Order: sequence, then structure tokens, then C-alpha cells
Amino acid sequence: MTVYLNEAVKEQPIQTLETILAGMNGIERALVDLEDGEVKIEYNENQLSQEKIMDKILQNGFHVKK
Repeated sequence: MTVYLNEAVKEQPIQTLETILAGMNGIERALVDLEDGEVKIEYNENQLSQEKIMDKILQNGFHVKK
């Protein structure tokens, strides 16, 4: 899945995001592009849904780019 986050263009928020995602069972990998805030997340669909991942990201203060 790919999402674009407003905060994913600076080092500190990216580290926070990576920590959040790493703590979720089923997340396999997350790649962040600093230039445009693109976050590519690879996950096990048997353990997690896109909705649960997005809920966790939003609950931690991140904002999806419109």
C-alpha cells in the first residue's frame, strides 16, 4: 500500500512513523521518500488490513496529503 503523509518529509517524524509501523505485527517493510512524503508499506494481508494501518498512522498525529 502507498500513502502520502504531510509529515514524512523530515527525519524525526519519519523515525516516529517507522517505530510505530515496526511495532505492528504483520508489517514487513516501510519505505519513505523524503521528497514527496510517499510511504510504501509492505504488510501481511492475513494479519493486517489497510484500514488498521491507516487508523494507527492517523491516531499518532500524521496527516494524509490531499
